[in-house]
Amino acid sequence: MKKYEYVADSLSEEIKTGYYPNGAFLPTEEKLTEIYSVSRQTVRKALSILEEKDLIEKKQGSGSVVKKRNPAADSGKVYVIATYIDDYIFPGQLRGVEEVLSKNNFSAILSATRNQICNERRILEDILRDPVAGILVEGTKTAFPNPNIDLYERLAGLSIPIVFFNSCYPGLKGPLYVCADNRRGGYELVTYLLKKGHRSIASIFKADDIQGHERYSGYISAMFDNKLFVSDKKTIWYTTETKERLFDGSGDILSLIGDATAVVCYNDEIAYMLIKYLTACGRRVPEDIAVVSFDNSSLSEMSPVRITSLSYDDMNIGTIAARKLVDILGGRKASSETIPWKLAEKESS
Repeated sequence: MKKYEYVADSLSEEIKTGYYPNGAFLPTEEKLTEIYSVSRQTVRKALSILEEKDLIEKKQGSGSVVKKRNPAADSGKVYVIATYIDDYIFPGQLRGVEEVLSKNNFSAILSATRNQICNERRILEDILRDPVAGILVEGTKTAFPNPNIDLYERLAGLSIPIVFFNSCYPGLKGPLYVCADNRRGGYELVTYLLKKGHRSIASIFKADDIQGHERYSGYISAMFDNKLFVSDKKTIWYTTETKERLFDGSGDILSLIGDATAVVCYNDEIAYMLIKYLTACGRRVPEDIAVVSFDNSSLSEMSPVRITSLSYDDMNIGTIAARKLVDILGGRKASSETIPWKLAEKESS
C-alpha cells in the first residue's frame, strides 16, 4: 500500500467511526504530516481521495471538513437498546417498537444492557463499527454519571438520530426522549392516599435509575406540601444489584415501614413482592397497609391483591418513541414528549 493510500484509509476509518464527527475539521495539512510522518504532497493526495469519496469537502482558507452524512441512512436497520427484553413491562413496549418499525420497512436489531454500563458500552462500540439508520435506547443507570456519553456524541457526530424512551441522560446535550411524567406521578399517588385518609406513608424507590429519583421527588413534595413530616427511614432505596435482597429476610422491611399505613412503590414488580411479603408476615392489604405503585402492568393483576397503580392509559411509550424516530428518518420534525399518568384504582388501596 502506498503512503497516501494508507493515510486516506486511516482518516476514512476515523471519519466512519465518528472520531472525526460530521462537520468537524480535520487536522491541518502540516499537522497531518507530523501525525503520519509523510510529506505534504502525500497528505494532499490522501485528502483528494477522501474528497472523491465524498467524505470531506475543502473550504478555502479553513481546511478540510467532514461532510454531514449518516453512513447507514439507507440500511433500513434500527438498533433498539433496552435495559431488559423479557422482564416486566418491556415486552409490551418492544412490541410497540417492532410494529412501528416493521410498518415503515425498518428492521430492528435488539440488545439488552441488563442495566449494566459495560454492556451498554459494548453495544455502542458495535454500532460505531457497523452503523445503522437510527437508534432507540433506554438509558442505563440514568441516575448516575454515564461514562458512555462520549460514544453517544460520536454517534450523533455521524448524524445517526437517537431517541430515548423511559429515561435519558442529563449529561447528553439536547437528547430527544419519550418519558412518563414521573415526578407528577409520585405526587398524584400521595395525593390519592391522603384523600383515602392516610397520613403516615412510606416508600420504596430505585436509586440507580432517574425515574426513581423523580418519583421520590413527587412523593416527598406532596408530603411536605401537606405539612406532613417524613422520616428518611421511611424511604427504602434499592439498586439493580440489590433488588432481589429486598424481601429475602436480610433486611427488616416491617421495622423500616414502621407505623406507616400505606406504601408508595417504585413499580408493580416491587409492589407485587411487597404484598407477598406482607401477607407472609400476617399483614393484610389494604386493611392493615395500603400499597400503590406505577405502570399498571400484568403484575398488578397477578398479585394476591390487585394493585392500585398508575397507567399510561392507552399510550405505549415504545410506539411513540419509534414513531418519532421514523419521523426523523423521513426528514420530518420531532420533539420530546412527556406522557401523563392515569390512576387505575384496584383492591390494594
